[in-house]
This record gives sequence, structure tokens and C-alpha cells, in this order.
Amino acid sequence: MKESDIRACVPDGIVKTACELCPWGCGMDIQLRDGQLEKVSGNREHPLNEGFLCPKGLAVKDIVYAKERITYPMKKENGDWHRIIWDEALDICAEKLQYIKDTYGPKSLAVAIGMPVLLGGNTTVSFLRRFCDIYGTPNCFSVESMCFRCRIIANILTLGKFSAADIPNAKTIIVWGNNPHASNPPAAKRINKALGKGAKLIVIDPRKTVIAKKADIHLQIRPGTDSALALGMMNVIINEEIYDRDFVTNWTVGFDELRKVATAYDPDNVEKITWIPAENIKRAARLFATNEPSCIVQGTNSLDQHVNGLQNNRALAILFAITGNVDRAGGMVTTSRVHINPIRIPEKMEGKPLGVDKFPLFYEIWGRSLGEGQGMELADTILTRNPYPIVGLIVSASNPVLTWPNSDKMRKAMKALEFSAVMDTRMTPTAQLCDLFLPAATFLERMELCDYYGTLHAIPFITLRQKILQAGEAKSDVEFWFELGKRMGYGEIFPWNSVEEALNYALSSTSLTIEKLKEHPGGLPYGEKRIDYYKKKGFPTPSGKVELFSKTLEEFGHDPVPRHQESPESPVTNEGMAKEYPLILTTGARTVEFLHSEYRDIPRLRKKCPEATAEIHPDTAKFLSIQDGEEVLLESKLGSITIKARVTEDILSGVVNVPHSWEDSNINLLTDNTSVDPITGYPLLKSLLCRIRKKVTT
Repeated sequence: MKESDIRACVPDGIVKTACELCPWGCGMDIQLRDGQLEKVSGNREHPLNEGFLCPKGLAVKDIVYAKERITYPMKKENGDWHRIIWDEALDICAEKLQYIKDTYGPKSLAVAIGMPVLLGGNTTVSFLRRFCDIYGTPNCFSVESMCFRCRIIANILTLGKFSAADIPNAKTIIVWGNNPHASNPPAAKRINKALGKGAKLIVIDPRKTVIAKKADIHLQIRPGTDSALALGMMNVIINEEIYDRDFVTNWTVGFDELRKVATAYDPDNVEKITWIPAENIKRAARLFATNEPSCIVQGTNSLDQHVNGLQNNRALAILFAITGNVDRAGGMVTTSRVHINPIRIPEKMEGKPLGVDKFPLFYEIWGRSLGEGQGMELADTILTRNPYPIVGLIVSASNPVLTWPNSDKMRKAMKALEFSAVMDTRMTPTAQLCDLFLPAATFLERMELCDYYGTLHAIPFITLRQKILQAGEAKSDVEFWFELGKRMGYGEIFPWNSVEEALNYALSSTSLTIEKLKEHPGGLPYGEKRIDYYKKKGFPTPSGKVELFSKTLEEFGHDPVPRHQESPESPVTNEGMAKEYPLILTTGARTVEFLHSEYRDIPRLRKKCPEATAEIHPDTAKFLSIQDGEEVLLESKLGSITIKARVTEDILSGVVNVPHSWEDSNINLLTDNTSVDPITGYPLLKSLLCRIRKKVTT
């Protein structure tokens, strides 16, 4: 792409916005000169990042102006890509989608959305889902089929709501399965500030991360045993009676049942399961329960992608509940939220999405629809046409061929489709397999609301992302779905003439308007942090209290109180497999320069992290006769990849850590899309078995 293809939509000067290159939404100042983006810096007034930007944020100009970027529609003919105009692209989409609906029924179209769409906020996702509703397909999937939603469901089943850590006011912080310096720099900065004020830090991670090296207690855990550790800490807290007796008595149900379960998890037994010394488990439990208020800063999906992923998350919610750290400053809190006008029309959908029959709680809890099926069912459904054919797929800002498990199967599924289109900024491995390429706008080239600060950061705040630039013919996702809807005859249900008009409709049930948000370009506070909120409203659960014992889970045939369950690929439960694959593989660790498969084509970022590596301990390397930097074969039961070994003291012996989304060393050639968590359907990505062999050269 040429720099001249981009032009500013606002006058020269500094324009404030919120970054969208990762989930957090840092405040950002964009400097424009002569109609072009000149430089970027952090917004010092923003309550989240206070002027700090990570390497991705500082590379915004490189990302927007990247030479690999495509800013015009293309269609594939006889295996080659040809440029077309938007009218033709929309006509093709409308014609193909109408054919699919008439021939197979609306359920035979699926939509897969990625992080840039999710991070466009609730309105962006809702407008996209509105199209799916009107068309009739329930099959809209996202990365939440294996990331984060598990945690939301677990918290709802326990507390009736989702809480975030109030880091600045905490006296004890547990960082559990989280490497914030690589994945969440704003949280890392806030933790450092809290430590500077005297807060204590517990880190639970098989790796000695930057944050782990600052910890008062570092629990180096065997991957896949988090629920056992949480229950071991509960055992200490209950037996030593250092739980919050008043809160437990008045605001929880099921404490006696929890006590009975926790009895089996005394620290000596838990040491055998987790590989963590019993004395350290006791120290951590006592510190968390007595040096209050305390909070848990949890990894985005590190506890999710296990056979007991939901129970892991339930265990953590119970842990902070019995210590009285709910709706408490310095504990776990909720904030006021922006409640937009209803946008979706779900009654127009034909049936329920894939996976609802197997994982009903993934879709709905107590009549509260979460509105999404289980995407791990998608590839198999395409290939088998069971329970019905899915023949069309539109991918918005996602790269499932590289980022979803079992890449070989996903690639075969893509090839089996009758029609596929991708909306993206670059020709990804997924886009290469599609029939149509639709150029997507970056976050600087579209208008949307950044309204998730309360949910993720416990900061009641909202920011408007204004359209600052126009890149070639790139469109925002909302613009595309609006235009496609009108092209298919749904104009009456998409009555808005602009994105701004649509956003004002969404906000009309609030005190906000787009004009008001424009008057506060850096964002503005919205509502408040809810302290002691349960004393006014109770908990939005069937009992009105925190449900340590979940009758809902019991009714669906699941453990009502969390219990530890070994990974199906555990060396404990699968000794035969462990003899062949003796190492424990954990995948998907974050790198601060990238988000999933994005930005690896940006030279300044790739220079800092040029390739994937498999982290192993020196003892593991010595046993295998592997040298640091040596190319090795990493193998699972599903396949093998070539990757360089990184020998480091900063990982637990016997464990292998590998990032995801590298084309040359694609770890998802070794992972499976099979659903292992019986409640959410999540795949197994964090506690697998593998082996490493020397690469034989000829």
C-alpha cells in the first residue's frame, strides 16, 4: 500500500482516541500533519495507561501504512486474485448468501469474528449480529469459543456477575496464570504502583516471568492443576478459620459442601498434584486471606483451556468470595456499565447455534442468553455436514486457520466450503483460502465506542474512537454489514444512514450522545465503582447469594462444587501416553509485540521477536542433549513442527512453553479442536503431552 492511499478525515493537530491493537484500550494521541499520520504517543490524562504505550501502540503508523496492507476488494478466479469494486463485491456476497439461504437454509451460513471486531465494543458486535439475526443464522462464532467466556460463565454461576480486580487499592495481589508485562502492560504498571505502596504479591505460573521475579511468593505450578491449588488454599483458609465468617454466613450458600470437598485437598496432597511445596501453599493462602483487601489478576485464558476450565474459574471466584473480597475496594468489583438500546433481533434466528445441545450453559444461564454457539464444532460440521450442512463462511478480522486448534482440519474445512469471504487488512493464511477479500478499516479509520473499561479494568470510563483516517477503499465492519443488509433487501431493519446515526440510536437509552463524547475526545467517566453493592441489591443468582454450591451445575450433571480433574493428557492419568510423550506442553503464551497472528509483518516489531521458540529448562535440555538455539522437532499425538529451543532457567523442568500464531512453527498443527471441558466445550491447549527430538539433518 502507498502512503498516498491514506488521507486524514479531520484537521491537522492532535486527535485523541483509544488504542485497539490489543484488548485493553489505552488512551492515545495521534499527531496529524499535512493530512497524514506523523506520530503517536500515549494520552497522559487517560486513567488506564497514563501516557504509557506498548511496542504495538508505538508502531501504529507502521501498522496503518504497512506495505502488505490491502485496501481494495478482490475476488479469486482460477486460483488468482483480481481487484474489483465494492459494488461487485457486495453483489457477489448478496447473491451467494441468498443462494445458500434458498438452497440449504439460513443456518448453513456461519460467521467467525476476531478480536478487532470484539474490541469494537458491544455496539459493533451487536450490529453484526443484527445482520445474522435478520438473515436467520444463529451460527456466529468468535474467539470466545476458547477464550475468556469460560471465565464470565463461571463468575455468573457463582456471583451472578463478572468482577474485575481493583489493583490500585489492594494490599495483596495474586497474579494467576498471567504475564502482564507481555499481555497487559497497563495492569503491570498498576501492579508495580501497588507494590510501591507496600502491597504483597503472589504469582502462580510455571514460568519465572518478569512479574514472578518480583513476587513475595512464586508458586511454580504444574500446568493443568490450578483447581487443586485453589482448593488447597481453601483448605488452609477454612481449617484455620481465616475466612470472612460474616460474609460467608450471610451472603453465601453451600459452605458446608465446600468444606467437605476442600477436606481432601490438604497441602501435602496438593503438593503431590501441583509440584508446589506444601509450606508455600500455606503461606500463600494465609497471606491472601489475612493481608486484605486482596484481588486476583487472572490470565485471559490460561485457566480456561483445560478439561476443568470452568471449574478452575469457579474455584478462583469462590476463593475471593469466602475471603470477603467481593464488591470491596482493593478486592474484586464491578462498575456502572453503558446499557445500550437493544440492537439484536434474536427471535428472527432459525434455531440455536452449533454446540448448544452439548453445552447449553455456554449459550444461556437462567434465561440470560450469551448468544453464541461453540465454534469448536464448526470445522467438523463443515466436513461432515452433520447435524446439517454449513456451506458458507464470512470471516471478519479473524484467522482461524492459524489461531484455532487443529490447523489441518480447519484448512480442510475452509476448502470444503461453497463460498467464503474474509474481511481483513492483510492476506492472511485464512484469506488465501477464501473466494472474496474485503478490505477492513483499522481502528483509526472507523467510529466506534470503547466501553469495556469497567468490565476489564474496574474503571468506569468510556471513549469514542473517531474516524481519523481513510485508507483507500477500506470500510469499517459496521459499514459493510449495513451495506450488505440493504443490498439483500433488509433496508427497513437497517434504517440508519451513517454509523454515527446508528451509534446515537444505541446510546439513546443513556445520557450519552456521540456529540457529547466528541466534546470529551479523550473519554469521560461513566458511573461509579460499585462498593458493597450486594448489600443494596444482593447477588443476581437464584439464591440471591454467592453460590459456592451450584444447584444449576448439579441439575446439568456437573460437579456443584469444584474438584480437581486431571488433564486427559496428564502424566498421572495417561501413563502409557506419557511414556511416549513425556513433556507437558502449554501453548499460547503472549508476546508484547503481537496479538494472536497480527503484526508479524511489521519490521520494527518482528525485529524484537523474530521467531517462535520452545522454552525448556536446562535439566530438560541436558536430558535430551539439546542446545540453546538448536532446531528441534516438537511432536504431539497429532503432528510435529520444527522450532528452535530456548533453554532457560525461567521455566519448570519437564514443561515446554510455545507461543501460537506463527506460520513457520504453527503450534496449532499439534493441538486438537476436540471439546474437553464438558460445561463450555473448550479445547485442551494448556496441558497437553509432547516430546522433543533432535532434528536429523542429511
